[in-house]
Amino acid sequence: MKKATIDLTNCKYIMELHERIEKGLDLEEGYGRNWSAFWDDINKNIPCKFITVKGSQTVAKELKGSVEKMREILERNKQYWAHSKHPFDYEFVD
Repeated sequence: MKKATIDLTNCKYIMELHERIEKGLDLEEGYGRNWSAFWDDINKNIPCKFITVKGSQTVAKELKGSVEKMREILERNKQYWAHSKHPFDYEFVD
């Protein structure tokens, strides 16, 4: 099972957050850097079946809502693949 880590430690800006997603998931430069693109990539375009998100408690306070949005999308993806042969999962580690 392919695993990936998104490190959000001390992230200050929304574009920086999406750059870290892009780097952590080894996405191509075509990543749209928005939540719809994040959903599309984790749901359809990457072979990763387990994502660890580090440092979410250290992001700037303006990004707390974005971290929650990320968590919601990861959970939705987990539910989407729950009954498949290769289920998806994630964890937040701080």
